[in-house]
Amino acid sequence: MQLGMIGLGRMGANLVRRLMRDGHRCVGYDVDPGAIASLEAEGATGATTLEAFVEALEAPRAVWIMVPAAIVQSTLDALVPLLSAGDTVIDGGNSYYRDDIHRAEALSEHGIHYVDCGTSGGVWGLERGYCLMIGGDDEAVERLGPIWETIAPGPMADAVEPTPGRAEGGTAQDGWLHCGPSGAGHFVKMVHNGIEYGMMAAIAEGLSIIKHAGVGRRSGVVADAETTPLRDPWAYQYDIDVAEVAEVWRRGSVVSSWLVDLTAAALARSPELEEYGGKVSDSGEGRWTVLAAVEEGVPAEVITASLYQRFESRDLGTFTGKVLSAMRAEFGGHVERA
Repeated sequence: MQLGMIGLGRMGANLVRRLMRDGHRCVGYDVDPGAIASLEAEGATGATTLEAFVEALEAPRAVWIMVPAAIVQSTLDALVPLLSAGDTVIDGGNSYYRDDIHRAEALSEHGIHYVDCGTSGGVWGLERGYCLMIGGDDEAVERLGPIWETIAPGPMADAVEPTPGRAEGGTAQDGWLHCGPSGAGHFVKMVHNGIEYGMMAAIAEGLSIIKHAGVGRRSGVVADAETTPLRDPWAYQYDIDVAEVAEVWRRGSVVSSWLVDLTAAALARSPELEEYGGKVSDSGEGRWTVLAAVEEGVPAEVITASLYQRFESRDLGTFTGKVLSAMRAEFGGHVERA
């Protein structure tokens, strides 16, 4: 099958590579000529303009957009006038599901199908395959079946067997799922990423507690009104190798997971993680998950706390802290410690 890919960054380029390995024909477009040339050398057809990109695709066209959520709309504004009725546009990034609903309605007026595809797998997806969470009309999703089947991990990827007792049939066991109409795919991916925030935060916090388990051995105990004393220093005398803890958790533990695998790999390379500043970004999905939880009336304390943790990591709470220090100084004469 033929597919056009707009956006040849890490994810887009690897999606093209995985498709070509399985015999699909791919046309690629990117604002970076180097990215186009790289995939052309591997067998893809390159296009340096959107016009040339669309002309290189056979009708009915299938166009996958793999760009940041902030520029999806401007990309569509430039692309849609070049397409024809019966074509399909796939947004494989992390767009807000509400935008998908509006975009699908707008493109349907031109007879163009719009499919939202939440794509999980990161830089490892080329070899492992990508978990796909898809929204859109049945006709478009079914026509693109060969694309989903190639990109997804497959029925026995990583030796993950179907869940015992699960009814046979469907595609979830292959790593892709048509979740529902427009927006459903990105809704599921949005919550997936919210869960990811919470899981990552729990792993990081737990390893940090282990790393600081020797706090009782520190010399020079501070004794003043501004510092909570360590009540039982004798109980915190451990010097535990955090990298080795992450490694042992990979084997037989109920918290073993791909996230723990990746954490162990990072700690093996850099036990103190000196190359990181600890300022953790949030790309939108965690915020949108929390908003959905509020509007649905669903408690989501862990995901919400993990989102706020990311805000704090970027010093977005600095002014809050200044106000707190100012109040303490005003009512109690407390001096802020350096």
